[in-house]
Amino acid sequence: MKRGDTLISSSSQRYSQKNAIFVSSYQLYSVVSDFVFMASNSAHNLPHELGKMVTVLSINGGGIRGIIPSTILAFLESKLQDLDGEEARIADYFDVIAGTSIGGLVATMLSAPGNNNCPLFAAKDITEFYLDNCPKIFPQNGTGYISSIKGLFGAIRGGPKYNGKYLHRKVEELLSDTRIDQTLTDVVIPTFDIKLLKLIIFSASEARKDASMNALLSDICISTSAALTYLPAHYFETKDSQG
Repeated sequence: MKRGDTLISSSSQRYSQKNAIFVSSYQLYSVVSDFVFMASNSAHNLPHELGKMVTVLSINGGGIRGIIPSTILAFLESKLQDLDGEEARIADYFDVIAGTSIGGLVATMLSAPGNNNCPLFAAKDITEFYLDNCPKIFPQNGTGYISSIKGLFGAIRGGPKYNGKYLHRKVEELLSDTRIDQTLTDVVIPTFDIKLLKLIIFSASEARKDASMNALLSDICISTSAALTYLPAHYFETKDSQG
């Protein structure tokens, strides 16, 4: 592969040279070129009515593998900026951004309000966020035979592999007291209530109608990331319109 075809910078290679991810610009272009044309000619926040086009971005999870969608989104945003100017952001082109687990955090970073009512993160900055923070979110306690034995005993003992403290602190630091109804476009993030044994889906549009669903974005992101074999469950409360 030619150097010019490598989308991820050398900084990604320092995280895992053995498993470095390379995505050619040609491959990404084939995925997003149709959308770039469509998005540049459509209005943002079209009414959700029958017959109207609604654009939806769905982002999967997968821990450190979240670097893959974040890289594709960075490429997409750069192409939209080529068309509409450097201030263009992913949230300007999607009516709904959905994500689960780490994908929920990416969705939030793309849509939570930052300075000057712009998204908290440009898409190109999310990959760097992963590279800087994932080694601390998912710390490795060595490699080889001894590490495998420790992992086996941990699985037998039960409980999550990671304590989640760094992730919780980082997410709360980033999002502070921002609530889901403040996102710049509609956001949909699923969580699971282990007490009621039911799926709870948080969305900005629902939160604007129902105060009990207007949770802190930090609580939602931590909860959707709580895959119990890897990260601990997260407890939080919301209040309805009666307090």
